[in-house]
Amino acid sequence: MNVLEDFPMLNRDLIYFDNGATTFKPQCVIDAIVNYYSNYCANAHRGDYEISLQVDVAYEGTRDKVQKFINAKHREEIIFTSGTTDSLNMIVNGFFEHVLDPGDEVILSDSEHASNVLPWFRLANKKGIVIKYVSLDDNFHVTMDAIRRATTPKTKVISLAEITNVVGDVRPIKEICEFAHKNNIFVVCDGAQSVPHKKCDVQESDVDFLTFSAHKMCGPTGVGVLYGKIELLENVDPVKMGGGMNESFDNENAIFLKELPMRLEAGTPNIAGVIGLGAAVDYLTKIGMDNILVEETNLKKYLVEKLSALSHIDIINEECDSGIVAFNVDGIFPQDVAIYLDKYNVCVRAGNHCAKILKKALGVKNTVRVSLYFYNTKEEIDSLVELLKDRDKIMKEMI
Repeated sequence: MNVLEDFPMLNRDLIYFDNGATTFKPQCVIDAIVNYYSNYCANAHRGDYEISLQVDVAYEGTRDKVQKFINAKHREEIIFTSGTTDSLNMIVNGFFEHVLDPGDEVILSDSEHASNVLPWFRLANKKGIVIKYVSLDDNFHVTMDAIRRATTPKTKVISLAEITNVVGDVRPIKEICEFAHKNNIFVVCDGAQSVPHKKCDVQESDVDFLTFSAHKMCGPTGVGVLYGKIELLENVDPVKMGGGMNESFDNENAIFLKELPMRLEAGTPNIAGVIGLGAAVDYLTKIGMDNILVEETNLKKYLVEKLSALSHIDIINEECDSGIVAFNVDGIFPQDVAIYLDKYNVCVRAGNHCAKILKKALGVKNTVRVSLYFYNTKEEIDSLVELLKDRDKIMKEMI
């Protein structure tokens, strides 16, 4: 996919394989943010003058774009947050804290990101809910059979990433939602690693809540999205109170809040970030999410094929269907591999990738992770594999 000229960061001596952490920004996103700061920098929803109204149009225009991008039924179902972490905390603390009772069960998996674990842990300590874990199969995947086995009459929530950030398995969210709703169970979907890489349709999946971040989909950092079915969002208690989300307040007994979505967006928002997200949505839509999925699938197959030929490389998740490949080099600490590759301007991630409880299933604490995006190339993969080909060379350079 020839997009080299779209990304300033690609026009340098650098190979970037850490897209699961954050993605590069196309010039159109950078320009949209600079244009806001340079030509109509004002607050949103607060001014009765021309440039402030221009901000309102751009800000709310992004809400419409995101609604269409994920096929939400109502624009009020799109809540802007600071990112996936913020969105998940809003759901747990603003909704489920008020609807779950002691003994109610929440199903997670060992491969969830910290942001989809720690809020639930805190709620378990605070309210006495029970955390259960769906078992992973031999490929570290979540299957429907495992979901059914983990579910009991006390199960109230299934909270899973659609694609995990270490093993990259793609969960059957639509089937999970169908099963869950037949049993009066809510489904929360962490879409941080899925929404940027494949077509998302919340009406088709029927998911109750979906979260994702702009910076993992060519947008800026510090902005994200919480999607929820409107009847559920109506019952989310704001975890932040302040300007912009209230109609009036005279005393502690007379507080009147605005309707959705403003009720859940207290304070001055990340205006530039939201405008940048809108530009990123436009860019990805122009390329086509189906095209992105095909490109990444081909790159991932090519990478696995090349790495599999090296006997000293242990691929952790060879069978995954996303663009995430985790591996280790025999006898070499993952961080040392990452530092070695950095000497040749190749960027990979090493560590536990914020999925600290996954080590129980993997049997290893840390891995090297390559996370691909549509702007990566087979030539870049060839360069990576060439650097990994000689284990002795890696050892020698790291001594």
